[in-house]
Amino acid sequence: MKTMRFSALTATTALAAALAAPAFAQDDSVTIGITQNNVGVDSYQTTYEQAFIDAAEANPDVETVVLDAGGDVARQIAQMQDLIQQEVDAIIIWPTNGQAVIPAVREANQAGIPVIVTNSNIAEAGFDFVNSFSGPDNITQGSRAAEIMCDRFKDLGIEDEAQIVEITGQPGYTTAIERSDGFQDRLPEVCPNVTLLDSQPGDWNRERAQQVMEAFLVQYDDIDGVYSGDDNMGVGALNAAIDAGRAEDIVFVGATNFAVGYDAMERGEYWGSIYQSPVDDAEAALQTALDVLAGEDVPFFNYFDTPKITQENMDEFDRPVF
Repeated sequence: MKTMRFSALTATTALAAALAAPAFAQDDSVTIGITQNNVGVDSYQTTYEQAFIDAAEANPDVETVVLDAGGDVARQIAQMQDLIQQEVDAIIIWPTNGQAVIPAVREANQAGIPVIVTNSNIAEAGFDFVNSFSGPDNITQGSRAAEIMCDRFKDLGIEDEAQIVEITGQPGYTTAIERSDGFQDRLPEVCPNVTLLDSQPGDWNRERAQQVMEAFLVQYDDIDGVYSGDDNMGVGALNAAIDAGRAEDIVFVGATNFAVGYDAMERGEYWGSIYQSPVDDAEAALQTALDVLAGEDVPFFNYFDTPKITQENMDEFDRPVF
């Protein structure tokens, strides 16, 4: 296996030259290109990338071109076009923006290159150009997070009066939208009297989420719960509440259980989350691409399970590696 890896800062001329290199080391090998969202933004994506490379290197018949868009939609579109020109056998894309990448995905489809979307889906308008989505069911994750929060409120006897705030991911990012929709749709079903005071983006960034929570704490005197689109942001919100001396009165629930979230749960500061492994995510994406290339019947929504984790059952789960 040969891996060609390029960071988001690689010069266009260098990238083009590298992609012009021969793709196949042997006649029966396949070349899979991947363009990722933003490896440097959090530890989940960093761990995902290494797990993907490790899984590909374990298969002697797989060559990869590993690219990172650095969160830049225009760069990701250019990377898609480069992979198409390279005539890779399949493309895996972790979209920076689910709507904006559709033309590039369509171009790959028209070139006869199978496209697998990983982790965060593209907008529904692009589904016809995609062979499969491999990743978590983000609607279900949001729904399960709402159930975790509601169950905790019932345990505390405040399910009829609780007020909460939400910190979402990056605007326009499908995962952020779906996790928020899943949460907001499910919460009124299980806890109809809980009030959602506000919802603001934390951009998948801990420092930004802390700033958002600081503003919430100034604006609202009574906050009983915080739902965050991932634990990276959730811990930022927790830190703001600790600094304000209000953390003990707030139930913190996230999605995608990071190590920092797991540790905060162990300390009794953070109540629950959704367990999602970036290693499983990466390996599932690669296997989905290989199954598509092998002509196997692959479901369009190829989800892997992401169970609930709280302080009560966390001993059943290993500490996350990211």
